[in-house]
Amino acid sequence: MAKKPKKQQQSGGTPATVALTAAGVDFTVHAYDHDPSHPSYGEEAAEAMGVSPERVFKTLVADVDGSLVVGVVPVAGSLDLKALAAAVGGKRATMADPTLAERTTGYVRGGISPLGQRRKLPTVLDDSAGAHPTICVSAGRRGLEVELAPEDLAKLTDAVLAPIGRD
Repeated sequence: MAKKPKKQQQSGGTPATVALTAAGVDFTVHAYDHDPSHPSYGEEAAEAMGVSPERVFKTLVADVDGSLVVGVVPVAGSLDLKALAAAVGGKRATMADPTLAERTTGYVRGGISPLGQRRKLPTVLDDSAGAHPTICVSAGRRGLEVELAPEDLAKLTDAVLAPIGRD
């Protein structure tokens, strides 16, 4: 059994795509050559895929009152930490330590997916996602995105929808 995840990795699967497949959700994988010198993982993904940055969402891990929370916002903007805290009933939010975020989710920075995390964290999806038939989020690796309906993402992550992004 230990060989099965290795086989999935060899075939291009990530915990995120494995979770999507297991859930029976329609999705499309977009792969591109990651450029380590690009200043923004999300903007690089949007450019490489030829997709509007408003439809490409980044996954950010924050500390809300001592607990880790995931915020998923368009790469065209930024995360409003105060709004994120309010969305989960908290008072104060700060960005999580990157090493802790990587260790907790099982993904590397720039490739953190809201799906298939090592430890499922409370998730808040920016409500602007609903304006699009599909959005793109990291598939769990730099240079790999997954496109799916925002409703499916919200359902699979048990996400709260709230206005947590800002321009």
